[in-house]
Amino acid sequence: MNKTDDYNKTLSAEQKAKLRKIRHLALDMDGTIYMENNIFPFTIPTLDTLKANGVDHSFLTNNPTKSVGDYIAKLARMGIDCPVANMYTTPIATIDYIKKAYPEVRRLFMLGTPSMQEQFVAAGFEACADDPDDVPDMLIVAFDTTLVYPRLCRAAWWAKQGIPYIATNPDWVCPTDARTILVDCGSLQKCIEAATGRKPDKVMGKPDPTMLDGIRDRNGLRPDEIAMVGDRIYTDNEMGRRAAA
Repeated sequence: MNKTDDYNKTLSAEQKAKLRKIRHLALDMDGTIYMENNIFPFTIPTLDTLKANGVDHSFLTNNPTKSVGDYIAKLARMGIDCPVANMYTTPIATIDYIKKAYPEVRRLFMLGTPSMQEQFVAAGFEACADDPDDVPDMLIVAFDTTLVYPRLCRAAWWAKQGIPYIATNPDWVCPTDARTILVDCGSLQKCIEAATGRKPDKVMGKPDPTMLDGIRDRNGLRPDEIAMVGDRIYTDNEMGRRAAA
């Protein structure tokens, strides 16, 4: 008896029936497909097994530091082919949300990498400078590996002024195999909250189900035909739970 047979014995008839309906997996990236720049040894065999069984997949990530093109290039270096339509990131989800919920917003002050900011500019938004006279319509706070102290202070200033404020993801830290802690967007939100008393009006990314809804709609799937796969209970698992609620 192999491990698969042993696992199947632990599933109820109801669980097996639900699994047989799955046609598409939404796959987290950081900590699930790879750790920073190191792909896990089981990743490509798993993707090959999914393909052989007619199960498609998309990649999604709460990490907004890279553009879609950057992520596709990173996966290609690891031996994974990913079409543009199979990638869904928090900047894409945030852009879609702003255009729907705040159609009048054009000018943004952003804490985010140049790569992330370029995505917003390419989508028709204008990036405001670190200047109290360059007043934005909205504050965007993201995981920013290029962050400098004055820009954090400016973001706190705009949060204090009461303009709309959106964060790209809730993660406290970003997974890494290096001997350091990568302070992520959730920690920056707490810093701004401590300084101003202001929380974001909306936190995008997992566990918010918006990204999963986007993947579902892109692929013409029913809710019971897509499953979320990830490494974190408070983002990945919670996203799947909220989407099913």
